[in-house]
Amino acid sequence: MDEPEVYLEAEFLKSSSKLSECPKPSLPEYAFVGRSNVGKSSLINMLTGRKDLAKTSGKPGKTQLINHFSIAVPGKDSQPIWYLVDLPGYGYAKVSKTIKATFQKLIHPYLERRESLSCVFVLLDSRHTPQEIDIDFMSWLGQHGIPFVMVFTKTDKLKPGALQKNIEKYNEKMLEYWEILPEQFFTSSTSGVGRIELLDFIEATNTAYYEGA
Repeated sequence: MDEPEVYLEAEFLKSSSKLSECPKPSLPEYAFVGRSNVGKSSLINMLTGRKDLAKTSGKPGKTQLINHFSIAVPGKDSQPIWYLVDLPGYGYAKVSKTIKATFQKLIHPYLERRESLSCVFVLLDSRHTPQEIDIDFMSWLGQHGIPFVMVFTKTDKLKPGALQKNIEKYNEKMLEYWEILPEQFFTSSTSGVGRIELLDFIEATNTAYYEGA
């Protein structure tokens, strides 16, 4: 893999065990969430051009806090202009029911009440057909009016035909509940596919955020 051009300054800010501990909601923020082992940490590292910003682990379910990272663009006084938020994964079978319940109590208040939340990036493993837990989570976001996009990960692991079939199955399932499909992105942390598209989306959303501020 060619190293992606690094033009973001990304720094870990803090971890929070509840909404009230999160940083002051002074910047637009983008939350990354998905089933454990979906490739979230690798995607965050690819997106920011940092190999070890988010800690990857062979043990799914490791992230158990709300992790905020400040993002700046070199050449613009290097002042943070948005927050990247790494949320705990959901739906990993080997995580106890008690921990799952704790995740839910942590994630839901943040998603429902965080006023500076601009968009949730729901990560979906492109190698699999639609998973009920993912569909349920996106339905919950829709019911609560929380903006989100679908981000398919690990697209390099499938041949184009197989990838297309899985995407079509996702779209068919989503259209059972949605009149219009949420915006979709296709990514690979290995090849860097989707990086520019995601950053362009964030930049456009940030522009609308600051113009409306």
